[in-house]
Amino acid sequence: MRKVVCHLWLGFVFLFLYAPIMILAVYSFTKSTMIGRIRGFSLENYVTLFTTEELIHMILGTVALALVVSFISTVLGTAGAIGAHYGNKKNRKALEFFNQIPVVNADVVTGFSVCILLIVFLRIPKDSFIPLVIGLCVLCTPFVYLSVMPRLKSMDPHLYEAALDLGATPKTALFKVVIKELMPGILSGFLTSITLTVDDYFITTYTKPAAFDTISTYVVNATKGAQTQIKTALWALSAVIFLLVVIVVLVGWFKTMKPLEEREDYED
Repeated sequence: MRKVVCHLWLGFVFLFLYAPIMILAVYSFTKSTMIGRIRGFSLENYVTLFTTEELIHMILGTVALALVVSFISTVLGTAGAIGAHYGNKKNRKALEFFNQIPVVNADVVTGFSVCILLIVFLRIPKDSFIPLVIGLCVLCTPFVYLSVMPRLKSMDPHLYEAALDLGATPKTALFKVVIKELMPGILSGFLTSITLTVDDYFITTYTKPAAFDTISTYVVNATKGAQTQIKTALWALSAVIFLLVVIVVLVGWFKTMKPLEEREDYED
C-alpha cells in the first residue's frame, strides 16, 4: 500500500510540473489564439516561428549570448574550483563563502548592482554587450563551481601527483588527467549556464542594449502588446525548447547508463 501511495504521489508531482508545458505544446499545434478552446490542427505557429525575421534574430542572438557566457563562466568556475580544491583550507572556505552569495542573492539585486557598477560608475556604454556578458557571468560562474567541486572531492586526490611521477608536465597532468576526470561536472556546469542565460530576465533587462532581446525579455514584452500571431508562435518556441531539453537529458542518461552496463558485464 505504501508503494502505491508513493507512486501516486510521484505521478501527481510530475503531472503538476509537466502538465502546463504539455498544454502549451498541444495548443502550439492548433489554430487557437488563447488557452481555453482548441480550434483545429495547424502548423501555422511553427511556420511563423521559423520564418519571422524578428523571431529568428532573437533566437540566434540568445543562443550566441548563451554560448559566450557559458564558455566564460565554465572556464572561470572550473579554474576557481580547481584552485580552491588544491589550495589551502582557509582560502577554500573563503572562496566557497563568497561563491554562495550570487547563488542565494536575488537576480534583481545582482542585475541592478552590475548596472550601477559598470554603466554608472565605470561608464561602460549601455549599447555594448560588456555589462550584459559580465552580469550573466556573475550569475552563472558560481553554479559551474558548484557543479565541478563535488567531482573534485570524489576524485582520487593522488591522480595529479601520480601523473607527475610518471613523467607528465604540470600542464599535461592538468588537462589530460584532472580536466578529463572533471568533464561530467564541467559539462553539467556548461549546460546549467546555458539554461540560466536563456532563462534570466532581471539581469538581462538591466544590462542589455536597448535593441537586443533574449528569449526571456522578448516573451515578457510580447505578452504586453505583441501581435496575436507572434504570441501563439511563442507557444511553439516553448515546445521546441522543451523538446531540446528532453533530448539532451535522454542523451546524457543513456551515456551514463552505458558505462554501468559495461561494468556489470565485466563483473559477470
